[in-house]
Amino acid sequence: MIHGTLLRSALAVFAVAAVVTACDEENPVAAQPLPDIVETAIDNGSFQTLVAAVQAAGLVETLQGDGPFTVFAPNDAAFDALPAGTVETLLLPENIDQLVAILTYHVVPQRLLAEDVLASESFTTVQGQDVAISLDGSTPRVNSSAIIGTDVLASNGVIHVIDSVLLPE
Repeated sequence: MIHGTLLRSALAVFAVAAVVTACDEENPVAAQPLPDIVETAIDNGSFQTLVAAVQAAGLVETLQGDGPFTVFAPNDAAFDALPAGTVETLLLPENIDQLVAILTYHVVPQRLLAEDVLASESFTTVQGQDVAISLDGSTPRVNSSAIIGTDVLASNGVIHVIDSVLLPE
């Protein structure tokens, strides 16, 4: 019951935002194309560590490609919660394979809006392993990470903000 209520609420908010944007002919932003996943993450300002990691891993061009992509994006606070030195160690050139595996574990090669995410129990990531989707009370989760923001739209996909970094097995 709660799952359906949350889904309907999320859909209602998204629908209202789409109608307001479409009806506002004076709004020059509505006429501009959306930026890609990387530009969207940069513009958001909450993903500085993620963007630095994507750059260090050489994944910028990939995530600026056609997609579609869904990125479960840890915000800067999620990276800050990792043990001291973890991010710095992952950014070293000798750890690029591990960094790429972690980052691609956050990406699903489909465009999945919140309603699509909640309609499934798992998705296969670009890294190759699955992430589990669940509802913990009223909090949607990907693995054990809370999804704290949804449907940040980009030209080649969508970003969902999560509160911790996902680690593949």
